[in-house]
Amino acid sequence: MRAVQEDYRKAPISGREKALLDYAIKLSRTPWKMRREDLEVLRSHGFQDEDISEAVQVISYFNYINRVADALGIEKDPHLQRDFPDA
Repeated sequence: MRAVQEDYRKAPISGREKALLDYAIKLSRTPWKMRREDLEVLRSHGFQDEDISEAVQVISYFNYINRVADALGIEKDPHLQRDFPDA
């Protein structure tokens, strides 16, 4: 959905989805700032610990594989570069 790519905070998605995206961005950009309160926000939106664990693993994997690709100078897929210029 283009609106999510442009600015998910203004996109027509649920508060639950926005909370998960907020969490993903914080975990990706500033992992050292993660706090117990971040988990509580997700729980308040109905996420169970299993859901949170799965999300953390997916988010972390994408961060990891992008870091590896960057370190090895692997060119990004042109399709991804077009649709996700910050990817």
